[in-house]
Amino acid sequence: MESLIKYVQDEFVAKKDLPEFSAGDTITVFYEIKEGQKTRTQFFRGVVIQKRGTGASQTFTIRKMSGTVGVERIFPLNLPAIQKIELNKRGKVRRARIYYFRELTGKKARIKEQKRK
Repeated sequence: MESLIKYVQDEFVAKKDLPEFSAGDTITVFYEIKEGQKTRTQFFRGVVIQKRGTGASQTFTIRKMSGTVGVERIFPLNLPAIQKIELNKRGKVRRARIYYFRELTGKKARIKEQKRK
């Protein structure tokens, strides 16, 4: 039964051409917002805390600081409202899920940039 679900997801869910990113990377997600009849594009720039799931149900969590308040948002990877994702900076972290990043403030909340190969 699970292989049937996976088959349907692979065949019928439209795949988007998005860049590869992982935890610690700083990305900008451009997504569409509908307000009544109008639509506009808004962006959310922050550090990827985690990627979770596989296939069509994959999600990723982004965290940014808005003033002194931390804001996190979870995006499904196959969300139709996502227009594009820009990779701003590759971060060098040792873990796949950097929950410890939530408690860090100031200079400790910086992530080293990964050297380009």
